Amino acid sequence: MKDPQNPVQPGNGTREIAFDCRFFVGDRPCTWHKATGVLCTCEHYQRVGQRILIIKLDAMGDVLRTTALLPALVEAHPGAAITWITRPESRALLERNPYVAETVEYGPDALLQLQVRTFDRVINLDAGKTSAALASMARTKQKDGFILDARGCVQPTNPAARTWLEMGIFDDLKRQGTRTYQDLMLDIVGLSGARHRYVLELSEQERARGRMHLERLGVDFSCPVMGLNTGAGLRWELKRWREDGYLELIERLAAAQPVQFVLLGGPDERERHQRLAARSRVPLIDSGCDNPVRHFAAIVAVCSVVVAGDTLAMHLSLALGRRTVILFGPTSAAEIEMYGLGEKVVPRMECLACYKSSCDYVPNCMDLITTGMVEAAVERQLCALLPASTGVSLGDEARSAEVRV
Repeated sequence: MKDPQNPVQPGNGTREIAFDCRFFVGDRPCTWHKATGVLCTCEHYQRVGQRILIIKLDAMGDVLRTTALLPALVEAHPGAAITWITRPESRALLERNPYVAETVEYGPDALLQLQVRTFDRVINLDAGKTSAALASMARTKQKDGFILDARGCVQPTNPAARTWLEMGIFDDLKRQGTRTYQDLMLDIVGLSGARHRYVLELSEQERARGRMHLERLGVDFSCPVMGLNTGAGLRWELKRWREDGYLELIERLAAAQPVQFVLLGGPDERERHQRLAARSRVPLIDSGCDNPVRHFAAIVAVCSVVVAGDTLAMHLSLALGRRTVILFGPTSAAEIEMYGLGEKVVPRMECLACYKSSCDYVPNCMDLITTGMVEAAVERQLCALLPASTGVSLGDEARSAEVRV
């Protein structure tokens, strides 16, 4: 029987092509043919059951935490081939992801493909107009999340998406939120209560390069390595904890036990790192501010404990199973899933989760985070890494520090 999707059928000297195989690429050999020379259909053939499109363009940390939905989606759609449209800077986070068959960079290529391709399901969890417009363009019978209507207004496709939209536009609802981002997104895709986890796959070679990078800078892995992600980029000035707080924390921790301190950050943290290194009486190791994101992830992967604000480094730390202490102020602490890997340090203030980039209040929410609060949280995470018979002494202030979890 002739397949209308494939006008040229095998026969008359043509070879069989497994267009419906998960590994089919089209403009070059598939992985298995390139490696071993096998032909369609070989023992590696995996028939695509459904084609699912995920649109996630927003911040890199949001892209990474959305990968937590992939295991549940694939379990609900066995044999599905997932295509993910994202911005160029986030593509590296999806490399080697076993659940993603294809990533498409947002731009002309994505727009052209959406005019031709048909999907069984389209999922857009961004309420931004660009993402919603892409979802509206996509050809499918099922759309979950957000679309753009003819007036240019973002519209939710189901009640769970409506809930998330309301949380995004009404500050009081955002502050009242108690559920994690992953749980809220699973509601939108109809998989409430499903188990979830970050999916970030680093190769052994990438991990080794991250370790070697720090070894060349003088890190001794026989002692705990404390990763300090002290910034939050230029957009979110209010997410950053004060430099004096980090300097005091470093001195206190160094006085208690042999901890090494590695500064983690991007180009926006370069000057901050220079100031901290110049002012600190304890040696600080700057891991560099120009590391590609996967190499940056490999550096985070070899830290014992990571201290960060609500940043990409925080998501990377959790994705890689590192003990993590997160300092919260203007963004929602409730929406971050810790996966049992650490704790959140949250001050007591009425206007938390305001999502402002700056604030006129003195002291502001991040100023209300004391060194003792962070020290206590870090000490507990260091203790969690030690054998049960080994104890770590906490100072009196650390013992009495108030840390909201």
